[in-house]
Amino acid sequence: MPRKRLGDLLQEAGLVTEEQINETLENKKDNQKLGDSLLERGYITERQLIEVLEFQLGIPHVSLYQYPIDERVLGFVSREFAQDNVIMPLRIQENEMMIAMKDPMDYYVIDDLELSTGLSISPVIATKDDILYAINKYYYKNDGEMTTEETADTVDESPVINLLDQILTTGVQLKASDIHIDPQEAAVNVRYRIDGQLRSEKTIPKQLQNSLVARIKILADLNITQTRLPQDGRIKTTVGVTPVDLRISSLPTVHGEKVVIRILDLSSALLKLSELNFSEQNKEKYKHLISQPSGLVLITGPTGSGKTSTLYASINQMNEENVNIVTVEDPVEYQMEGVNQVQVNSAVGLTFANGLRSILRQDPNIIMVGEIRDQETAEIAIRASLTGHLVLSTLHTNSALDAIPRLTDMGIEPYLVVSSLNGVVAQRLVRKICRDCVTEREPTVMEKEIFYYNGVDVETVSYGKGCSSCHHRGYRGRIAVHEVVVIDDTIKTMLLNNRSIGDIRNYAKQDGMQFLIHDGLEKVKQGLTTIEEIMQVSISV
Repeated sequence: MPRKRLGDLLQEAGLVTEEQINETLENKKDNQKLGDSLLERGYITERQLIEVLEFQLGIPHVSLYQYPIDERVLGFVSREFAQDNVIMPLRIQENEMMIAMKDPMDYYVIDDLELSTGLSISPVIATKDDILYAINKYYYKNDGEMTTEETADTVDESPVINLLDQILTTGVQLKASDIHIDPQEAAVNVRYRIDGQLRSEKTIPKQLQNSLVARIKILADLNITQTRLPQDGRIKTTVGVTPVDLRISSLPTVHGEKVVIRILDLSSALLKLSELNFSEQNKEKYKHLISQPSGLVLITGPTGSGKTSTLYASINQMNEENVNIVTVEDPVEYQMEGVNQVQVNSAVGLTFANGLRSILRQDPNIIMVGEIRDQETAEIAIRASLTGHLVLSTLHTNSALDAIPRLTDMGIEPYLVVSSLNGVVAQRLVRKICRDCVTEREPTVMEKEIFYYNGVDVETVSYGKGCSSCHHRGYRGRIAVHEVVVIDDTIKTMLLNNRSIGDIRNYAKQDGMQFLIHDGLEKVKQGLTTIEEIMQVSISV
């Protein structure tokens, strides 16, 4: 069989242009394969890539979701080799080993395997996530069985080290935001939060619980003898080839310590404003807000709604040589070149309020406060915004306009709120329909009513019917929905006259403001998400 290049195959299939391939080749990271780079840029989907390879090379595509893998083949290929090259051995028949590969054109790997196993290799195609999932499921399963036989007093270090490695590797590969290690009476459950939803993936024997928690605490520099009080720490490490920052939180429960590990992927940390899914109208409004020389801009939403990512993207946009940007955060999530970041440390008295006071003596142009939690911080942030600084911060409220009564509830004088606040952004994260199995359908009667009531015309809506790329869930990844309120002179006058938030909401609606539900429904119309997701995060207006 003549060995063809992937770029030529994709061009022949009419999926990419020569310019796109050349641009991708010029800008791709070192050692990154062309296929991965094209996927990253969104020029092709994984499903399109598989179909081209399947059709052009005559290599079949398999879904490993419920594939009957012959576990004897695992001895022929080491776990490290399988992970590094994203391959999964499936079965051996008459001197031939079938291997699932993300890239069946990786002839070096095929040659390596033929040499090391003495078998001829028959490649089939599977998605990257599918293969990594299978590696975790089968290779580590054997490790788990090996450790269960050890009794509590003979548990040596290596099984626990391997176990933690596996838990973290699975978390990074599944793109989980958090890993929950939940002790129960008879066992320990491991759950992953993927795209905002918790999924149980594994159960660990009870006798490994203490060693596993101790291992995590040692890495995070926590006190391993203290088991009756909550503790927080962090670990900076590399999982596979991915640099990650892990936030560790331990909490004593009746069955032992529960540990939650927040995963921050440092390789894909900093987004640009253009990558935040702002609609055109909202993007222009927001850019206008952060281009002001002074004033307060707030980003609101519940925990885990991507507020910090939006703040970082904003700072990234404004980070130029001629401005002095100082932040006070708890904790500093991502370190940014050219930005002075201060970590809150309550143990030595460095609170948000104290940090903010000191920052004002540092001649800043732009100040970012991680979160306004109390009256003192709110007061200093507002004073700073009134003395010629642009201040960005976050607040926990349900909608953008609710930020105004929240500040007055904190004890801030209404006239100070009115004169300092430039605008408020409310945002939520919703699951995104998997690009590989997105399917159009007619809207139901109820959906039509929701669209009609909110003034959106729609012909069809989309859903994910489930495929191996999204583990048959129909969703993959998340996108943000926003509402942006610019506090204009009319709203300021209404606030000074003690008009209700309901009146202000009606004015904003007449002024053409997009509320969360409108932005969400536009994204449903574009086929990015579903009505079910939008209704979970927005209040109908």
